[in-house]
Amino acid sequence: MNKFRSVFTFAVIDIKRSFRDKTAIFFIFVFPLIFLFVFGGIFGNDSSPSFNVALLNQADNTFTTNFLSAAQQDDIIKVNPDIKTEANARERMSRGEIDAIIRLPNDFGEIQAGQQYPTGQAEVIVDQNAVQAGATLKSVLDGIFNEINQEVTEAPTPFTATLTTTREAGLDQFDYTFAGLVGFSILSLGIFGPTSVFPRMKQQGIMRRYHTTTLRVWQFFLANVLSQMFVAVLSVSLMFAVAFTVFDLNMRGDFLSLLVVVLLGTATMFGIGLAVGGWAKNENQAAPLGNMISFPMMFLSGTFFPRFLMPDWLQSISGLLPLTPIVDALRFVITEGRSLFEIAPELGLMTAWLIVIYIVAFRVFRWE
Repeated sequence: MNKFRSVFTFAVIDIKRSFRDKTAIFFIFVFPLIFLFVFGGIFGNDSSPSFNVALLNQADNTFTTNFLSAAQQDDIIKVNPDIKTEANARERMSRGEIDAIIRLPNDFGEIQAGQQYPTGQAEVIVDQNAVQAGATLKSVLDGIFNEINQEVTEAPTPFTATLTTTREAGLDQFDYTFAGLVGFSILSLGIFGPTSVFPRMKQQGIMRRYHTTTLRVWQFFLANVLSQMFVAVLSVSLMFAVAFTVFDLNMRGDFLSLLVVVLLGTATMFGIGLAVGGWAKNENQAAPLGNMISFPMMFLSGTFFPRFLMPDWLQSISGLLPLTPIVDALRFVITEGRSLFEIAPELGLMTAWLIVIYIVAFRVFRWE
């Protein structure tokens, strides 16, 4: 019992030390908010100069071929060739991978009874959060159809477009980006802090004095992990408060699942910081190694850029990084409302990395 009392005592001391350090306060609270406001300003309005769409060509005739050719000439409409079914298209749209669905029905381009020219109506399908973007896309299609109409006949508007809104709320670009920013905050707290603090404590002789006490390595690790978890919860809570009030975040999951992911993710990332900071004798050793580890994860784990945009071989590699299951789990909870049971694979991978990382950290740690 006394051993664990020492752990909690040291954890409280470490928390107080963090809040006395102005630099630490900046990187814990202000630095993540800077990224939040930058990316929130970019993606908060959900305004895009082009549209990534799924084209469901149910007619497959000459007129649909002409339409597809005309639609992609000015790069405003970009068709995803991999989506063949409406179910897949709706799933991709709900995740924000495409902006809309354009459906060309079976009778599109056919000559109806009593008419001398082909007609048809394309359907634009968007979710509830993208009605304005859908209206813009419909206007683009109307312009394309006007050109086709002039070639087909002088009669008024044989080809038109209509707009349909699904019942699903859909995924806003900011919601998707925010989950990655939370992952970036966890990465920053876990790696950048320890890689600078621990070597500095060694140079100041603080770690040597700890070593002369009854404090064991596992107690030192556990106390630091607990204090870091507490700080991470405060930092993430502040990010959510700003996201809700300023950028109208749509949180679909429950906060208990989110808390589990944040705590486990913080412990995992902090283990890397412990390994690097515990091994390095000074900041000149720790900083380059910390950057070498953190930067690939920062850009390949889906923090700022969606992993589905990467080549397949790069997705396979990035899926093995320690930060990837953290970002994926955060995104599943925040944007899709998945439960702890549904993100069990991500939690399992995080736990596996946690074990491996702390085994390494224990082996390389040194007090001086």
